[in-house]
Order: sequence, then structure tokens, then C-alpha cells
Amino acid sequence: MNHDVVNGARGDGARRDGTHEDGAPTRRDGRSRLPVAAVAVPVLTCLATLGTLSLWTATGNAGAPARLSVTEGRALLLPAPGGRTEATAAFFTVRNSGGADDVLTGVTGPAGHRVMIGRTVDIGRNARRMAMVRSATVPAGGALRMTPTTLDLMLSPAPALAPGDRLTFTLHFRDSPPLTARALAARPGPGLEPPDAP
Repeated sequence: MNHDVVNGARGDGARRDGTHEDGAPTRRDGRSRLPVAAVAVPVLTCLATLGTLSLWTATGNAGAPARLSVTEGRALLLPAPGGRTEATAAFFTVRNSGGADDVLTGVTGPAGHRVMIGRTVDIGRNARRMAMVRSATVPAGGALRMTPTTLDLMLSPAPALAPGDRLTFTLHFRDSPPLTARALAARPGPGLEPPDAP
């Protein structure tokens, strides 16, 4: 007689009727079989997660960082004492062909001149003023377009320039490497705003 079998139960906890002491079904070797639901839930969860990640990747959202380009800009010329002209602000169009937003966080200008990012804001009664801002978003698949009446780069002190002169700027971003761009000095008028970036 097998001394491991007592009252119809084997020493491994399995009974002769094919169930474990806790009522769970057992395999022929005596080990308990897991219920189907205990296996199906984690498997279905993994499949759903993989499907979501595959869809996210297929739509171009995975591994698609910002890709920035910048046009040649314009530098605004205004009359100054003595008949000279000076640049007071510069404008660029920064295009983002990538899949993620980026942020313009600062600009370095010509030596000896400080550059601040400014935005024109309404203060009521048809009056506006320039407000300094710390950053500006370059949207994914879009562009940050600077104009004399929206966002621009204020130079201080303003350098003396003649039409056709160029100033060099370096634009700094949160995620992307810096971009170096030049601004062509121009008088107010239709040709002041920079063209769209390629």
C-alpha cells in the first residue's frame, strides 16, 4: 500500500478524483492547473498594450522629435538722430517638420547687443505695448512666425545699420540644437516680414 495516500489524497495535495485539496483541478502529474481566466487576463492586457503602441508608432508619433529650420530674417530699420538708421527688432520664421513641439528659449545676437523675445499686447483704447516673454512654442508640423505686430526679437542697444546689411543671430531651443540665422536690414513695408521657412 502507498503510505503517501491517505483518505483518498496523495502526498502532493492531489486527490484521486483529479482535484487539489483546495478544489483546483490538477494535471496527471499532480500539479494544479491554472484557471483559464487567470491566464487570459494578463495575455489580453499585453496584446492590447502592444496594439496601442503599434498604432502610436504607425501614426508617426513615436521617435519623431522636432525638426527645425529657420528662414533668413528681417531687421527693422527706423530713423535715428543724425539721419542714420538703426535696427530695433528682428523677425524670423521657424518651421517644425517634426512630430513634437519645441520651445524657443532664448536668442544670442551680435556682440555687444542684448536680445530679448518680445510680444505685442493690447492694453486697451487701441493702444499696444511690447511685453518681454521667456519662451515661445514652435508647434509640431507648424511654424513660429514672427512679425512686427506679434512676436519679435528686441535688440538693445539698437545697432546702426543701412538697408541690405545683415545681422547674425543664434536661436536656442529647449530640445533641439541651436540654429544660426541672419537678418537682412529693411525699412518698414511689405518686404519687412521674413518669408516662410522651407
